[in-house]
Amino acid sequence: MKFKKRKFAIVGGDLRQIKLSQYLSKKGYEVSIFGFDKNKIELKKNIMISPSLKKTMEDIDIVIGPIPCSRDNTTLFTKYYEGKILLKDLFKCIPRDKIFMAGNITPEMKIILDNKKVKVIDLLKREELAILNAIPTGEGAIQYAMENSDITLNGSECLVLGYGRCGKVLANMLKGLGANTTVEARNFKDLAYIKSYGYKALHLKDLKKHIGKFDFIFNTIPSLILNKEILNEIKENALIIDLASKPGGVDYDAAKELGIKAISVLSLPGKVAPESAALIIYNTIFNVCAEMGVTL
Repeated sequence: MKFKKRKFAIVGGDLRQIKLSQYLSKKGYEVSIFGFDKNKIELKKNIMISPSLKKTMEDIDIVIGPIPCSRDNTTLFTKYYEGKILLKDLFKCIPRDKIFMAGNITPEMKIILDNKKVKVIDLLKREELAILNAIPTGEGAIQYAMENSDITLNGSECLVLGYGRCGKVLANMLKGLGANTTVEARNFKDLAYIKSYGYKALHLKDLKKHIGKFDFIFNTIPSLILNKEILNEIKENALIIDLASKPGGVDYDAAKELGIKAISVLSLPGKVAPESAALIIYNTIFNVCAEMGVTL
């Protein structure tokens, strides 16, 4: 007996989800999408936007949501859709016993879906996706730095705040470009690794004392690190690239008051490399299904 391929629904998101729908369709999967306006995106001929949320969910097996799923915990993240999709309406339409994958799924969302016996996967908690996503994030951060400064990264003094997945990848890229790269951490084990890879190590407690020498400051820490007290010590014409999720790691009001250029850049993989980011999501989906014993 021939196995029927799973049907996917892709609801909301940005260019990553559009590219993902194209990957899936190219591999022979049936894909229905919703949460996009036709005049704002370019679709392949064999991919159609469903007329309604309810229609999108007919006979589907796996629902793919955005990364992040929501930015206000009420509406679905939909960059290319003028209307609003309420999370409660989306969750109501997902059939029982199906699979829902998205990013930054809150405990409140999970409780609702668990009650419907929907299997919930937070894609941002998958290590392979998080690590590989750091590559377009790092490249995007460097792109923003180059576009917003009058000096080269090569030979400049660069500071990376945080030594998580993104900090590790970004520091390596900056060093490869010839930047004098310093990495901040508060964990002594991380500081030892930082030194072992040939970067200069800076403990968080010493940040205020040394931050004045840097031309570029890249923040990856999702908490207020660059407060007014620290910003007061930053050199003139320094550039801050804040990669942390909202509310970010910078006191933006203080930065504006002090005349410091600070740029918040979110969802960089979807902005600078949507096709590569979509392939990362595609491979992660297949990894998840394989682990769950779900044949695709």
